Amino acid sequence: MEKRKDYSAWLPLAIAVSIIGGIIIGIFMGSPFSNNNYSTQSDRKLNTILNLITQEYVDDSINTYDLIEMSIPAILANLDPHSSYLTAKELQAAQEELDGSFSGIGISFQLMNDTIVVLEVIPGGPSDKAGLMAGDKIVSVEDSTWVGSQIDANKVRERLRGAKGTKVKLGIVRAGTPNKLSFVITRGDIPLNSVDSYYMLDKTTGYTKVSQFGRNTYNEFVNALNSLKNQGAKRFMIDLRGNGGGYLEIAIIMVNEFLPKGRLIVKTKGRYRRDETTAYSDGRGQFQDQEVVVLIDEFSASASEIFAGALQDNDRGLIVGCRSFGKGLVQKQFDLPDKSAIRLTIAKYYTPSGRCIQKPYTNGESAYQKDLLDRYSNGELYSKDSIKIDKSKIFETTTGRKVYGGGGIIPDLFVPRDTTGFTPYYTAVFASGLIQEYCLKYVTEHRTELSKMSDYKQLLDKLPSDDDIINDFVKYAANKNIPAQWSYIHQSQNNLVSVIKALIARDIFGQSVYYPIINRKDNTIETALKALNKHKAAFPITSY
Repeated sequence: MEKRKDYSAWLPLAIAVSIIGGIIIGIFMGSPFSNNNYSTQSDRKLNTILNLITQEYVDDSINTYDLIEMSIPAILANLDPHSSYLTAKELQAAQEELDGSFSGIGISFQLMNDTIVVLEVIPGGPSDKAGLMAGDKIVSVEDSTWVGSQIDANKVRERLRGAKGTKVKLGIVRAGTPNKLSFVITRGDIPLNSVDSYYMLDKTTGYTKVSQFGRNTYNEFVNALNSLKNQGAKRFMIDLRGNGGGYLEIAIIMVNEFLPKGRLIVKTKGRYRRDETTAYSDGRGQFQDQEVVVLIDEFSASASEIFAGALQDNDRGLIVGCRSFGKGLVQKQFDLPDKSAIRLTIAKYYTPSGRCIQKPYTNGESAYQKDLLDRYSNGELYSKDSIKIDKSKIFETTTGRKVYGGGGIIPDLFVPRDTTGFTPYYTAVFASGLIQEYCLKYVTEHRTELSKMSDYKQLLDKLPSDDDIINDFVKYAANKNIPAQWSYIHQSQNNLVSVIKALIARDIFGQSVYYPIINRKDNTIETALKALNKHKAAFPITSY
């Protein structure tokens, strides 16, 4: 394989070309100006500059194609945080995540400072079962060092994906763990269902966890709600916490299921009239009479915010949790001739009350990305009074309740983070991966008897007592160089037991049983249930 040339030294030149090269976007996409004199002149100017570089520049190793590849992201980075360029391989991978399935190890990652950083471990996938965690740094693959400028995202994907049943050995550096960890992961089919779980919370409340708005999410969602309805559900709790969005049109048809005819769901406004759309409910939704509550957090974004905002502004559903991410920009994908693509922001979306919930990004990408960290540090996740509200952007719902724009969906009922059980001991064993490791060991040793259980409830009944689980785990962790700290362990016992039981059950019965166990002492869910029992979340909501 030919070694890839390092063009990092030529980045200033690439950026300089990118300033003039903005016309590339218009040329590839067929912009409204593609046939006028301005485009022709700019096209000629760009070609002249590229030809001069090719023919006259002092270093003849410069590849103009690579220069352009470097320039396009530089152009888009100056527009907004969400316009982006995807190479052909990146586009294929992105489409697979929303539309299909693949075999691999089941992670999403990002290259940071020439290091592969795990952003997400797909629940139920091979890496999750092996004990990989978000934040892990992959520093070696098959004992070969994988850090530095010689790696790129495409090479990482190609190396980590592969045929089902094949193995890959990874070297991992984990925060809080002094030594490099080694994992051998067997590649498998990656679960891409976007409705992770649905079950009855009580005799009348059906719970549904939606992780993204993919191509098949609507069908999964409606099937889940109908199943819950057949089990006696008269009201629904839709959990969108951690849901970063997906297809706009899927969110629209999902929320349509709850609204009476003629209700505005979302409006988009762009530079051109062709980018302006409005979506109204058609009155054919199957769940117009059921009470609805939606759970959101700081990672609920884009399509999640459209869903929550439509119900909130129409006073049709109760929103519970903390302020959502704040992404109100609409991207349209423009496919390029080499099968790469540009996802360009072409409009902003507005909730029915007229809110654009996009948070500010005028202070640059660094400040934009740091926003979530700032929310933690300023106490917003622990106190409602710490939520930053732009009171210059006040809007009203259909019944006259005040809602605010300019930075996410603010819930009707705020629920602070419960940090009681997150002690230094819990953090240490969690960060080291010992919880997952212990559960895998337990399942391996008891798989024969556990597999005989008819469902997860029977399995939970057969597991040792909570005290026995804790004592056994603490002994296991001590043998792995994390000594017992009983004052902290007692504070964290409920958290530890819940996670251990949920992971053991998931390894036997699959991802769908994880949430019924882990949610049993979820403060946000408990608050939402109390609100449902005290009030009504059916249309219209008048006050909360």
